[in-house]
Amino acid sequence: MNSEEEFYDAVTGFDSDNSSGDFSEANHKVAEMLDLDPRQSNRTGEHNGETEIQENGLKRHRTSLPAPMFSRSDFSVWSILKKCIGLELSKITMPIVFNEPLSFLQRITEYMEHIYLINKACSQADPLERMQAVAAFAVSAVASQWERTGKPFNPLLGETYELTREDLGFRFISEQVSHHPPISAFYSEGLNKDFIFHGSIYPKLKFWGKSIEAEPRGTITLELLKHNEAYTWTNPTCCVHNVIIGKLWLEQYGTVEIVNHSTGDKCVLNFKPCGLFGKELHRVEGYIQDKNRKKLCVIYGKWTECLWCTDPTTYETYKKNEKRGGEQKKLKPSEDVIKSENDEADDMPEVQDTVQFIPGSKLLWRINCRPPNSSQMYNFTSFAVSLNELEKGMEAILAPTDCRLRPDIRNMENGNMDVASKEKERLEEKQRAACKERAKDEVEWQTRWFHQGTNPYTGTADWLYSGGYFDRNFSDCPDIY
Repeated sequence: MNSEEEFYDAVTGFDSDNSSGDFSEANHKVAEMLDLDPRQSNRTGEHNGETEIQENGLKRHRTSLPAPMFSRSDFSVWSILKKCIGLELSKITMPIVFNEPLSFLQRITEYMEHIYLINKACSQADPLERMQAVAAFAVSAVASQWERTGKPFNPLLGETYELTREDLGFRFISEQVSHHPPISAFYSEGLNKDFIFHGSIYPKLKFWGKSIEAEPRGTITLELLKHNEAYTWTNPTCCVHNVIIGKLWLEQYGTVEIVNHSTGDKCVLNFKPCGLFGKELHRVEGYIQDKNRKKLCVIYGKWTECLWCTDPTTYETYKKNEKRGGEQKKLKPSEDVIKSENDEADDMPEVQDTVQFIPGSKLLWRINCRPPNSSQMYNFTSFAVSLNELEKGMEAILAPTDCRLRPDIRNMENGNMDVASKEKERLEEKQRAACKERAKDEVEWQTRWFHQGTNPYTGTADWLYSGGYFDRNFSDCPDIY
């Protein structure tokens, strides 16, 4: 691996290395094999080759990894960073101890953890309520990064990841389509043909001495097919602090604009930077406006906790009272509020929030709680814990390029750090050798499942799904492992 992206991945959790089309009908048995439900599991991390079926027909999946996280206490990011003085970051290779046992393609899949928000948007008749649900989904998509300061593995060129979740109603495919610059493309659709979610991601790294900043590049698109609507946005900037000394911590900041290309409505979300005394840490504030720029509602909360909305007049009145020192109410966890706003209330956590609650506000989203042993599992969510699970029989079904089959990630997950490190080096060398061979033969790399094109809504360059993955003809897939 090489690049500016390499170091960036090491500390951010974004990966830097490395549509529209119709899915064919997936074989039902294949869908059953790939249906993973992390929230309904009582299994351990040990793989026993069997899949436990619940009374409701859904599968149980592991709630922990096979081995606990390797201690990073004896390692320093700065010990690697200081080698960058006078050199390009692309020349620096990070030790595996700074990784987490997931590929960046799997990290992208974590966007789907709160897919109930897409389902909610699909079911709403009011375009304002659809935009509220889409805005909540856009914020929830970055929530899994909270406290995730380890880096996912850089996807190898041609690497793929698929996930089918019948219980949640979607299937997902992604591919590493470029190595320089590193670009990851993804495509997902509802099993009920109610939505399409796709995009390509290629963040730009900036090193500021004490922090690493990842500026997102690439458009994310959500299409609600029933309503003939398309929404586009880009993610906020991610920054990891204390890369030289101290505890690593992460913040998101910048303006995210979500545009409804059918109605002209727009949601503007401001992810606030921490500030001098940390008062604004993790805060998100914004509003939804119609095509005439009339504000329809105000959105506020924290991307690490929850998101609320209220009408503009109530919000402005509250802010004026706040400036005058008026009495404010702290939000209290309320099961009644959660149940009234979310059909999945039984699966939602009781989280003590720090967001100032404005009376009369409506809850849009609340973060899922993490497993009790999350700190020993790279701060993974329950959803993330399930992503690299390899069930009996899956190897015969998956594409040979699927990152569940990567030996370095698999060995790290199992606690075999020395073997994982050697496998990582072997795979990187194999990729470099293949690149040199193509250059020698003057052969260009051909992507398998995505192609370069133009986003039909923004007119900008994008990677679009070519279709055909779930036909499962993998005979011409490259040998990358």
